[in-house]
Amino acid sequence: MIRLLHTADWHLGAALQGWSREAEHRAALAQLVALAKARDVDAVIVAGDIFDSLNPSAEAQRLLYDTLSDLRAACPRAAIALLAGNHDPAGRLEAPRALFEMAGVRSVGVVARRDGAVDPERHVLPIRDVSGAIGAYLLALPYPRAADLPVAGEDVVGSSVVWGVRALYREAVAAARAQIGGAPLVLTGHLHVAGGLESEGAERRILVGGEHAAPPDIFPADAAYVALGHLHRPQSVGRDTIRYSGALLPMSKAEIAYRHGVTLVEIDAAGKATAEHVPLERSVPHLRLPVAGALALADVEPALAALALDPRTPDAARPFVHLTVRVEGPAAGLKSEIDAICEKYPIRLVSLAVERPRASDAPAALPLRLAERQPVDLFREAFEATHCAAPSEEHLRFFGQLAEED
Repeated sequence: MIRLLHTADWHLGAALQGWSREAEHRAALAQLVALAKARDVDAVIVAGDIFDSLNPSAEAQRLLYDTLSDLRAACPRAAIALLAGNHDPAGRLEAPRALFEMAGVRSVGVVARRDGAVDPERHVLPIRDVSGAIGAYLLALPYPRAADLPVAGEDVVGSSVVWGVRALYREAVAAARAQIGGAPLVLTGHLHVAGGLESEGAERRILVGGEHAAPPDIFPADAAYVALGHLHRPQSVGRDTIRYSGALLPMSKAEIAYRHGVTLVEIDAAGKATAEHVPLERSVPHLRLPVAGALALADVEPALAALALDPRTPDAARPFVHLTVRVEGPAAGLKSEIDAICEKYPIRLVSLAVERPRASDAPAALPLRLAERQPVDLFREAFEATHCAAPSEEHLRFFGQLAEED
């Protein structure tokens, strides 16, 4: 029996509206390490987007190295694999390769080739059970960059990018099989697989050429398990053994309801895999106020007071709040009013959405030519469409002054 821990999308160094996530990351990664130790895993796979940017801060890099050190101490015999995602600086994951390998960490930033073919020495890693016997092999492939893909011929039907990704996996699996025979094979991938549910505003559509999703059948049917990264929602795609572990933390308002965590996978001697999603506890609450709909401005402060938060809460532990406010007329000064209210409470306001009444369903008047319209009438209509209220006399006076200057 082989047991592995599949995780991805750490996004170390990420911030929310300037607020650091380091305390959250440290708490989540400490749980990950504790889980790996408690379940005595044989391998840990980090399937890309380890960092949030191509130029990670010193603090983000230090957190990665601290976590790898903790993992190695907790699981002395486990294989550890780091795969570059689209957010990651592939070169920075490749550069310390010799040091990583001294610690038993396989770091793969790019597709390595030897004599023009995918190099199995770089991409195939044995996974040993508690007795030391090899129970499975890992084929570790990073985010497929354009330079990693075979060039499609003119006779290719459909997306040349999807064709290239399929060809890359076909070639890599063949190279692995030539080395390991019919042993259980675990694959990695950092890409969007068709059928996977995206998080609005959080994930980039990453395959080149405008084609952002590859079909799940690019992965061979005899693969024991496919450890995916990129999509932040924990989910299986195509079949139970093709899986996104999901992110460790909510990366946007759209992800507040997700059960963020990691995936534990067991592979038996016959190569059959079973996956278990293990949620991680959030060290910092992420709140949407209200949970649905919008609050009137007068209800914002009572809603914050109802949270009954300890005013002594340290900055790094204060909840992140996404606030939605309903306004009937002009919203000038609304942000200042909201900021003044929020400053009274131990929270971190990270987004403010404004909802307005829907426009009238009355039939639109027949359009007039621009030459038949007066500028002040156009101003009135634009103001009402934006603020759902008529402009005041002062607004009209200022508009008149601007019109005269022209």
